[in-house]
Amino acid sequence: MSKIVFIGGGNMARALISGLSSAVSDNSFHVIDKSDEILIALREDFGCTVSSEMDETVKNADVIVIAVKPHIVNEVCGVLHPFLSDQVVISIASAVPHEKISQWLHGYTTLVRAMPNTPALVRAGMTGLFAPAGVDDSARNLASNVFRSVGEVIWCGSESMIDSVTAISGSGPAYVFYLVESMMEAGRRLGFDNNQARMLAEATAVGAMELLRQSGESATLLRTRVTSKGGTTAAAISTLEHLSVMEAVVRAAFAARDWAVEMRDQYEQVPTQ
Repeated sequence: MSKIVFIGGGNMARALISGLSSAVSDNSFHVIDKSDEILIALREDFGCTVSSEMDETVKNADVIVIAVKPHIVNEVCGVLHPFLSDQVVISIASAVPHEKISQWLHGYTTLVRAMPNTPALVRAGMTGLFAPAGVDDSARNLASNVFRSVGEVIWCGSESMIDSVTAISGSGPAYVFYLVESMMEAGRRLGFDNNQARMLAEATAVGAMELLRQSGESATLLRTRVTSKGGTTAAAISTLEHLSVMEAVVRAAFAARDWAVEMRDQYEQVPTQ
């Protein structure tokens, strides 16, 4: 049985609690949040214990998940550090580097950075994890188990790769939604009403991704199979290639990575309290 404390009870905390509750029945959860509405909902939905302030429950936790907005991580760490002994602290706050969190926690080192994504809300997430060499296997396994409850997990060999995870899977759902939006727009222009265009685009996207997942084959191979020489799909793919759509997606991912690096650099300049 793991005792897990969530500092912040927003959407990602709710997703993790829901996933962990479904995956393992003997975990216990405590949520700390300033919002009474959030706390009441989590208590009623999952049987969590709740509080609006740090309390003794934090001292007895196995895992503490910092699930607040990046700009208040400093403040949270200032209140959290007196309660720490040997707990695994996981931060899902984007852009805030491991070293800075450790400084704000007065040198605490059993830390893991996580970059989940929004499909975790439906237990189909992808999470990148990073911990420095000093974090042992037991702590890493606890972190892995938390995020495997809502999807897939990869470990990054360096913290800079968390920025790359952000660019691919963190921001990636928006790229997929943008493609679906584009397909819906094409459907409308081809004569379908909004509902029909949405049904066609969404069902096609979901079906294609399910085929990709279940087949175990590469996206390239599956695309090639659909693209008969001289056929309609070939005409469409030729247009996408002419417009350099693949290169545009690659550039978009690099832009996301570069912005993540810039934000991380900004947090590295924040003084330690």
